[in-house]
Amino acid sequence: MTHDHEPDLMRLYLRHCAVGFVIAAGFVAMLLWYDVARLGSLVANSDIGWLAVFLLWFFHGTVFGGVQFAISIMLNAEDDDDDQSGGQLIPIRVTAQSRRGR
Repeated sequence: MTHDHEPDLMRLYLRHCAVGFVIAAGFVAMLLWYDVARLGSLVANSDIGWLAVFLLWFFHGTVFGGVQFAISIMLNAEDDDDDQSGGQLIPIRVTAQSRRGR
């Protein structure tokens, strides 16, 4: 990889991290709205519920952003199958002996 591609890679990373944080915002909103495991009630009745919401959003955003970036990198991978055998497998007999049998 040359240095000319690094700004493109950083731009790709930041774009997919932003998408991950948007998805995380929707995910946390649904967790709170549907009161999964009474999480919405707990946050609503706590005096520092905003911190819990921020941490949920931040950590889910980190995970979802990383997954978005990893998927985009894997989908852009080039096929490096350059063997000339045509993909045919040739069976080879291998004999094996037990150490106890000696």
